[in-house]
Amino acid sequence: VQLQASGGGLVQPGGSLRLSCVVSGNIFSINQMGWFRQAPGKERKFVSGITWSGGSTYVVDSVKGRFTISRDRAKNMVYLQMNSLKPEDTATYYCAANVRSSYDFWGQGTLVTVSS
Repeated sequence: VQLQASGGGLVQPGGSLRLSCVVSGNIFSINQMGWFRQAPGKERKFVSGITWSGGSTYVVDSVKGRFTISRDRAKNMVYLQMNSLKPEDTATYYCAANVRSSYDFWGQGTLVTVSS
């Protein structure tokens, strides 16, 4: 499975961004897709996930009501819509694929900076 994330950039507090992740390769092996983020000097953390087949979604409390994950299986894409962005959302965001029992495949990351 190959993943390529994009859509990051500089945005003011309160603004919005939509991250995209192109999924290719052995897509039929994917159980779940996820978005993670890593802030400078901190460990990478789970943000949101979606089951590839059923579309059930999961999101951490810190972004609940602001971030929405979705997937388009026809286009092999996963998205993370981020609204009401805060400076603490600044991080490199990664998409990842859960194939076996954990997130086994990772994209290259896209930087999101929330600053005025």
